[in-house]
Amino acid sequence: MDEVRRRSPLGRYRAGASSQVPLVALATAAFVYVTAETLPIGLLPQLAKGLHVHEGAIGLLVTVYAAAAGLSAIPITAWASHLPRRRVVIGAVAVLACSQLVMAVAPDYAVVMAARVVCAFAHGVFWSVLAPMAATLAPPGRAGRATAVVFTGNSLALVLGTPLATALGDLAGWRVACVVVGAAAIASVAALSAVLPTVEADAADGNLRARMAAVPASLRSRSLFAVCAVTVLVVIGHFTAYTYIAALVRRDAGLSGVILSAVLLGYGLAGVGGLGLAGWATDRRPRVAAAACALAVTAALGALATVAPGSTVLTVAAVAVWGGGFTALPVCLQAAVLRVAPQGADTASALYVVAFQIGIGGGALAGSLLVDAGHLAALPATGMASAAVGAAVVLAARRAFPRSARHSGAPPGDDPATARIGDATPYVLGHRTAQGL
Repeated sequence: MDEVRRRSPLGRYRAGASSQVPLVALATAAFVYVTAETLPIGLLPQLAKGLHVHEGAIGLLVTVYAAAAGLSAIPITAWASHLPRRRVVIGAVAVLACSQLVMAVAPDYAVVMAARVVCAFAHGVFWSVLAPMAATLAPPGRAGRATAVVFTGNSLALVLGTPLATALGDLAGWRVACVVVGAAAIASVAALSAVLPTVEADAADGNLRARMAAVPASLRSRSLFAVCAVTVLVVIGHFTAYTYIAALVRRDAGLSGVILSAVLLGYGLAGVGGLGLAGWATDRRPRVAAAACALAVTAALGALATVAPGSTVLTVAAVAVWGGGFTALPVCLQAAVLRVAPQGADTASALYVVAFQIGIGGGALAGSLLVDAGHLAALPATGMASAAVGAAVVLAARRAFPRSARHSGAPPGDDPATARIGDATPYVLGHRTAQGL
């Protein structure tokens, strides 16, 4: 294979005709990670019975996981920023494999919780380096599409991975399901080891204290703050309603059983389609792509907020638009992170991971409070309001979400965290780089 080693502001990488193969390997790793993360949701009754705890305790496996991932993402990513990204990604997936295998033989709830927490520590750094890794492997001007390929693993995990793992757990037990997911993670480690090229870290020098000192500088970036604000707002809006999507569809469309499952499958399939469009659009019109995704979530939730009971067609259509818009949004947001912080991609991505986890936890909490108070019907309207504010921020933050890829560079000195970059690397995700690739 004839490969040429090149240098970009995002790291060192190898470009060649087979560049799609590493991206697919990264997508499979994302698939396994999301499947493992959501596994307790599908197997909640079986885990509760097998571990002799209440179902609420199993719910904590998800809540504590999200909290641990959010709290650890920045410090662990900073610690690992001097390591080659190839080693970080493979190591994170290896930790996932060990976690699943420990869960499979765990004698009690405490061991299962400990295994989940250890995996959550790897989760934060995995998602922090995943998109920067994809961008370095992308051909010039196609970082958005490369990120979309990798993020397809997320969508397929929700469409196929979690349902299949849940079905396996129902048939053979939750321990068998954990073993299978662990085996899939081991296979992913083997695939990544075989095809993933060496991508050097951006921050190869300096001690941990110096690398942690770069975090406040990133936080002072107005552009990065805008991206994180959009993330928190839209994700809160999404999860406020999505946590109870089955109940909403059952109420509005009168669907249940297999047909309800088919509607939820349609949500996932629409998301896969949305990923392809988002990857193409964000490489050309970043602001249009991000705004379209946020507005799609807003419109879908607005439709669900106003639909009359029994409106099956409108409800199904709204769910499809919702799936397409929200699943594609992380591609646009992650591309924006890399665009505004090309020389600190890992740290900036860690901040984005924290923002996403805050959105998940905040949305789920808001939804649970409303449902506990008997206000299920208020979920879509509440989520719509938050998503609408996020869409407004996208339209207002022109530096973070430029009109076109060729206007991606910020003027030197305009933004504290990106002033040091200047105009040497203005089009990392567009059609140019400093090296003219």
